[in-house]
Amino acid sequence: MISLDALKELKPFQARSIIEDLRKGSVPVEYVPVFTVGRQKWLSYIEDDLENYIAQGGAKVRFISGDYGDGKTHFMSVVQHLAMEKGFAVSFVVLTRDVPIHKFETVYQSIVRQLQGNFDGVGIRDLLTAWLDSLSTEFQDAKAEAATEKCTALAEGFRDIPDMDINFANALAALVNNRFAPMAEEEDEVSRKADREILMHWFDGGKVTKREIKPFQIYEYLTKTNARQLMNSLILFLRRFGHQGLILLMDEMETVVTMSASVRNAAYENVRLFIDNSETAQYLHIFFSIIPDVLVSEKGFKSYDALWSRVRSIGTSMGDAKRLNYRGVLVDIHQTPLQTEELVDLGRCLLSLHGVAYRWSPQALVTDKVIEDICASQKRMGVISEVRLFIKQLIGVLDLAEQGQSPEDMDMARQMVETRKEMEEEKMKQMEPSWDN
Repeated sequence: MISLDALKELKPFQARSIIEDLRKGSVPVEYVPVFTVGRQKWLSYIEDDLENYIAQGGAKVRFISGDYGDGKTHFMSVVQHLAMEKGFAVSFVVLTRDVPIHKFETVYQSIVRQLQGNFDGVGIRDLLTAWLDSLSTEFQDAKAEAATEKCTALAEGFRDIPDMDINFANALAALVNNRFAPMAEEEDEVSRKADREILMHWFDGGKVTKREIKPFQIYEYLTKTNARQLMNSLILFLRRFGHQGLILLMDEMETVVTMSASVRNAAYENVRLFIDNSETAQYLHIFFSIIPDVLVSEKGFKSYDALWSRVRSIGTSMGDAKRLNYRGVLVDIHQTPLQTEELVDLGRCLLSLHGVAYRWSPQALVTDKVIEDICASQKRMGVISEVRLFIKQLIGVLDLAEQGQSPEDMDMARQMVETRKEMEEEKMKQMEPSWDN
């Protein structure tokens, strides 16, 4: 995480990279805490849940509801930073054509490949490699017999972990043997490397044959049926390796609304499975980002009874700001838009960043009054909640001001309409059906 003071120390190239991301509507994940204003109340309740519920053995599902441009992805990135600060492993999965929510096994594969935590790198392979490296000192200078005994003891320890899937435990034991056990007569470095790749591929959720995994006493590969059990085993292993638990962030689930009925039903069934899993799982918090339509439209959750029966209560509270429950399962950022003074704070931050990026001093030309005028225009258009629109609009103003045009000479209203039109086109493109096949 970077502080505001550190932001001023960025090199122009770094600052410009952030500006380019923001101009495209992307979230500069590494720096999101710097750009976060006005979400403290939601975040404080999530932080309390992480520390005093999830880390103590609880499990929960939350839905982050906001319209396109309200800052859902940004908010989830802030949760990602917060969870990692608290010692959780985190997986941030963007649901796309390649990672469709209606294919549970594919989602699981993405979860393990996007895993981050108290280890270098990203993904379960880096996690397992770091874990094996941490065991090295136990085997240092150990004779063959002693190394074999240590491997056997570790394997028994994995199998004795309550609720640990036996295939997962045996796969961990096989990795330890592969790294530390004395080599058998028929083995060599090449065969060990090939075995290690099979095991890592199994942990990735990749396609392996039963014949390949049988020598390691692994009898099942990833399927929709056992994905939940394997994920719970992963959490148990993460706890053993020093993490507080697992936080899953599933972004852009809303595109499922535009899919065919069969795909939507399969997707909603998997959301139901995630919710049901949270009722029996431990040390797990799942966040789904959605747009309000997912809860209120006829093609949303209510079209699938098995899911709607579990989320009906949050659907009926939509649109009622008076019923906001910060401890509930709905994080309704659409109903809690940023206030003008909060957007002005965000604007000042963007001014500093733009100044570093392009080596100039924008404060004299782009004053607080200019930023407040942009906020007022958004308020008149009824889109004050659209943070992405504000950011794109202000960066456009800064670009023109840096090139010598005074904000007083700019047609702010027209510029905003054009920016919004551009964003609407991006939204329609994003919502195009792409998972039906």
